[in-house]
Amino acid sequence: MTDTPTPPAADLHHTILTIDTHIDIPWPDRNDFATGAPSRRVDLPRMRAGGLGAACLVAYVGQGACDAAGHAAASDRALAMLRVIADTGQIPGVQVCDMVEGVRAAHAAGDIVIIPAVENGYTIGEDLSLIAAFRKLGARYMTLTHNGHNRLADSARPMQHLQDPESIHGGLSALGRDAVAEMNRLGMLVDVSHTARSTMMQAVELSRAPVFASHSCVRALCDHPRNLDDTQLDALKACGGVIHITAMDAFLRPRDVRDTRAVTVADFVDHIDYAVQRIGIEHVGISSDFDGGGGIRGWANAAESGNLTAELLRRGYDRDQIAALWGENFLRIMKQAEEVADTIA
Repeated sequence: MTDTPTPPAADLHHTILTIDTHIDIPWPDRNDFATGAPSRRVDLPRMRAGGLGAACLVAYVGQGACDAAGHAAASDRALAMLRVIADTGQIPGVQVCDMVEGVRAAHAAGDIVIIPAVENGYTIGEDLSLIAAFRKLGARYMTLTHNGHNRLADSARPMQHLQDPESIHGGLSALGRDAVAEMNRLGMLVDVSHTARSTMMQAVELSRAPVFASHSCVRALCDHPRNLDDTQLDALKACGGVIHITAMDAFLRPRDVRDTRAVTVADFVDHIDYAVQRIGIEHVGISSDFDGGGGIRGWANAAESGNLTAELLRRGYDRDQIAALWGENFLRIMKQAEEVADTIA
């Protein structure tokens, strides 16, 4: 793979709608998204340079104590971050969109699209009304957990420093089940990245809209607790959901002190290949987890996004398939969530 996409790949890359479905925003906010900053992997200049048409910017809050003070701090931070994400819509050439129709119209107008989201159900504490508050600020999905259990669900990674047992709820709690129903009502996608296997499988059964994994990889290729096994992949297919392969090196290739090779775009596309062969191309997507730990050789920041398209083209994926991976599959489940919300309302 070359560092610069070949002309056919570059041409194709700039004619499709490319959506990175999971990007953290640096916090505290430095108000440098428009101008760019060396410390950021994703900002407006890098998105334009890399032909990245849209990004899900997430209000990420790490897991803390499940008490009144911890929950209040988490919700305050999430709301503040969502307001900052919403403010990117004031930048010329940028539109914040929370509906599929708006995303397509903004892209057709040549604008960069920002889709807000929330990472970690800890941010609602025990207050389901906060889901509506997040949705009002544009959030289109919420990741049920991060590292560590919360009041909604068990995480794939119990945290020793939080005195987490292996499981608290056996998957989703009663509150977590109510949260899934409320997200369905509001048209928010249920994100099962970071969740325990039990949580993920229960969410698939319970949700009326497709669930998805916004930033996970394939466990058959890399045995990491954050990755999805074959049964989980099959469950995503059965519910119409999508796994978005992510550029986190530890999720892409097993760590081995004897193997000092850098994790590359080729390793990333290996996971795409596996998932496509297992569950079909309509159930696979792309994310980076940039500014949240993501970044590999060949896709170290948004400006290098075209390298993924070049590698996909090299492996024989055609234009429609690459467009599906880069964004169309995500827009499909967004639209389905909107339609489910309409039936509930």
